Amino acid sequence: MSNDVTIDLLEDPPTADQLRALRELATAAQSVDGAPPFGDQTWVELNKPTHGDSRVVVCYAWAPAADSTRGTLVGAGVVVLGDIEQTQHDAAPHTLELVIEPDFRQQGLAQRLVTVLNASDPASQPGVSHRAWAHGGHPGGPKLAARFGWKPVRELWQMHLDNAVELPRRDLPTGVQLRSFRPGVDDDAWLAANAEAFADHPEQGRLTVEDLQARMAEEWFSAEGFLLAWDNAGSAEERLIGFHWTKIHREAHGQQVGEVYAVGVVPAAQGRALGAALTVAGIEYLRNQGVESVILYVDADNAAAAGLYKKLGFSISTIDTQYGPANEPGEASS
Repeated sequence: MSNDVTIDLLEDPPTADQLRALRELATAAQSVDGAPPFGDQTWVELNKPTHGDSRVVVCYAWAPAADSTRGTLVGAGVVVLGDIEQTQHDAAPHTLELVIEPDFRQQGLAQRLVTVLNASDPASQPGVSHRAWAHGGHPGGPKLAARFGWKPVRELWQMHLDNAVELPRRDLPTGVQLRSFRPGVDDDAWLAANAEAFADHPEQGRLTVEDLQARMAEEWFSAEGFLLAWDNAGSAEERLIGFHWTKIHREAHGQQVGEVYAVGVVPAAQGRALGAALTVAGIEYLRNQGVESVILYVDADNAAAAGLYKKLGFSISTIDTQYGPANEPGEASS
């Protein structure tokens, strides 16, 4: 029962044991929900060594266990801290994600975690925007949001493409060549192109060299599947103008699912059908690696991207909903 559960709030990154427990809990929840409870950037922040102020606040819920002095981790809430001094409309908000062990749901545990996190400092600092994710359309998301007076402010679609769908031919624009990412060589060029391509995106456009390196250290990272589009390739004037970063999920049952992890085109190269060509090239690469199907995530209000993916045969499989306080001025970034 949740009354026997102990709640601990820590403003430091998790220890190795705590991180292991978080991953095990997240895996157990995903096996039931079909969607991961935490996004990639949350794991990046949780894994970062801290040299000063931490950018995460973690609330742990521990149930008694006979074989453990601490107990068993049955719930957790993670707040990734945004901009403490919000002076811009697009400043990053504090962002909350939750996970509850399936056998401990419907006992008020999520509400307890959110209550503690809402009262915490720095997560409760005034003047900072707040957001919370409910991944995979979980039915508990709207109920919990309503309890705290939060409303939907953003939708992120997960879309799915079956391998039986035939891809259309999409040639690269004249003068553009694809090359795989070269770690340690292309880092700065990619970071600059990514910032240009996603200048208005609340997460992707903010990636730093540390974020890139953290993803490169993940087991799923493959430089071969990180496709870069170069204009005037091989010349002194060559410039990175787009990319398709692919990802392969290796499921517990042995199957592989490909992901269109990120497709970006710098503004100066838009209007040349490069985005469509990059998308098709990445999907073809994933299929050649033996994936069972391909997924991607796209903001519901990104009509151009969503329209392209639908034309290629993708369909919506699940919806992630982001919530924000109903009384907070302004709209969510998208």
